[in-house]
Amino acid sequence: MSAPAPSPLAIVDAEPLPRQDEVLTDAALAFVAELHRNFTARRDELLTRRQDRRAEIARTSTLDFRPETAEIRAGDWKVAPAPAALNDRRVEITGPTDRKMTINALNSGAKVWLADFEDASAPTWENVVLGQLNLIDAYERRIDFTDATSGKSYALKDADQLATVVMRPRGWHLEERHLQFDGRPVPGALVDFGLYFFHNAQRLIDLGKGPYFYLPKTESYLEARLWNDVFVFAQDYVGIPQGTVRATVLIETITAAYEMEEILFELKDHAAGLNAGRWDYLFSIVKNFRDGGEKFVLPDRNAVTMTAPFMRAYTELLVRTCHKRGAHAIGGMAAFIPSRRDAEVNKVAFEKVKADKDREAGDGFDGSWVAHPDLVPIAMASFDAVLGDKPNQKDRLREDVSVAPGDLIAIDSLDAKPTYAGLVSAVQVGTRYIEAWLRGLGAVAIFNLMEDAATAEISRSQIWQWINAGVVFENGEKATADLARKVAADELAAIRAEIGEEAFAAGKWQQAHDLLLKVSLDADYADFLTLPAYEQLVG
Repeated sequence: MSAPAPSPLAIVDAEPLPRQDEVLTDAALAFVAELHRNFTARRDELLTRRQDRRAEIARTSTLDFRPETAEIRAGDWKVAPAPAALNDRRVEITGPTDRKMTINALNSGAKVWLADFEDASAPTWENVVLGQLNLIDAYERRIDFTDATSGKSYALKDADQLATVVMRPRGWHLEERHLQFDGRPVPGALVDFGLYFFHNAQRLIDLGKGPYFYLPKTESYLEARLWNDVFVFAQDYVGIPQGTVRATVLIETITAAYEMEEILFELKDHAAGLNAGRWDYLFSIVKNFRDGGEKFVLPDRNAVTMTAPFMRAYTELLVRTCHKRGAHAIGGMAAFIPSRRDAEVNKVAFEKVKADKDREAGDGFDGSWVAHPDLVPIAMASFDAVLGDKPNQKDRLREDVSVAPGDLIAIDSLDAKPTYAGLVSAVQVGTRYIEAWLRGLGAVAIFNLMEDAATAEISRSQIWQWINAGVVFENGEKATADLARKVAADELAAIRAEIGEEAFAAGKWQQAHDLLLKVSLDADYADFLTLPAYEQLVG
């Protein structure tokens, strides 16, 4: 790979890490600098457009399919055929790129591993850089891990038994403060993508695979167009064929749900599929329609299942759109973490996971997500029963599906209402997750569920929405800032009693409590919890 010399204005502002020079090479940093110079200004413009779109929704309290792209929706086109390594995606496991998870995910039996630099990873510099190193080591088969507590050792299985990696960089809204060019931080998305692509594109081709990506938090087809231009530039830069990159877009914002066909069209030569992500999708609904009145008030998060009418509209439209255009439709997350102590809890949860995956396979999805290796066989059985020896079911066109614009935002079609227990749960999960995130952990087991940043976003958003909508709970109490403060104080005291004074003092519990209340109670709703949280993240 030939590349220009790195910019003399490149600044890495962080304590040195072991082996970081293998990731932060001059050539790799020069590539990231070129991405930054070519694409950051457009990224900035698109973030401004998000604000304009949000203001429009505040005025109208509605959304519709975009009139200026009607020709694309009516056109006869398909995305590029899937490469062999991404043709069968019936089970995908997700998780951060720490060393142990890298080995376990690759060995899990899943077809795909979503190697996550986004919601399941708190972006400390160590996580950013060493996560990249772990993936390089995995492709070079020089990765192993020994658990210091148990003494158990982990090593990779044979190459033909390993999951295909689909890497998820950070969303467009996040900066990487530790890496600056020309006097400003580089967008986290370009750091994550750039380092991974530069080091691994040719390695992956040599392994019979390729540089595959999940694109998070996309809000419009113009953001997908930006990613496509990044891919075209990157492939030319390192000298690999156009179309080698493949991207699966998470449809996890309400605005993107109205632009699914356009998003696939913009990425046409690089598109692999779309994914239905539940918690961020609900968070996006609250964020965009937060001043839309009572009809947009969501009930407790666990009451909004994928069978809710507006969620059915979203997932069925996604399957139909993907299959019409020759793309994979990937279903949602089974977040349950098996208990090593309670077989009955596991039995009930496994039955729910099976029912969920049976429904997705029956609806036409080509695959689905799990958070834990023990769930891989359950999800696999659900899709095996429908697919058999077929790699996918893209031939199921779902032409029976018809979704009107209003169907996607018919929140009031749900009978469920917010409850006091739901408020308590939102405070509990939000506090516990934020505390772990501030310590550098992005994927956290809380009450037998694997939670990530999307969980904290929906938790704090629901507290905000219920207070601002003046919700009255079933026990007669009204959602107010004072009630939220009382519940949060009670939770903090309960945690202190649960873990003991020493562990409490060693954690970041007060900080997490304060931050949760800030983003839940401030009149000025923060677009993303991770923006103020990043200011407090050490490392």
